[in-house]
Amino acid sequence: MAEHNETGKKGEDMALEFLQKKGYRILEQNWQLGKNEIDIVARDGDTIVIVEVKTRTSNWAGEPEAFVDRRKQRLLVRAANAYVLRKNLQEEVRFDIIAILTGEENTRINHIPDAFYPTL
Repeated sequence: MAEHNETGKKGEDMALEFLQKKGYRILEQNWQLGKNEIDIVARDGDTIVIVEVKTRTSNWAGEPEAFVDRRKQRLLVRAANAYVLRKNLQEEVRFDIIAILTGEENTRINHIPDAFYPTL
């Protein structure tokens, strides 16, 4: 497995543990439909939470959350729409980002609830 894939997998595992400790119920991990993928689908109370996890080993090119650009947001919204339709869900949907910066000395997790809103 390539190093960036290992970093991403490690970050997703950390995000799962982080969300579970906050009381979220994990519904899916790495849910895919075609080329559309959702890193984590969770439930926070009555809300379905679509979580994009971005993990970086340094922030020299920017904070991890900065890499969830408009294009990535559109892909997440498309995947979320497909997920909601396939599962016949009626709950409200929210988009969160978990940005993880893993350095040599420490790890920083930044959870951004309602990180963006779908645009029409």
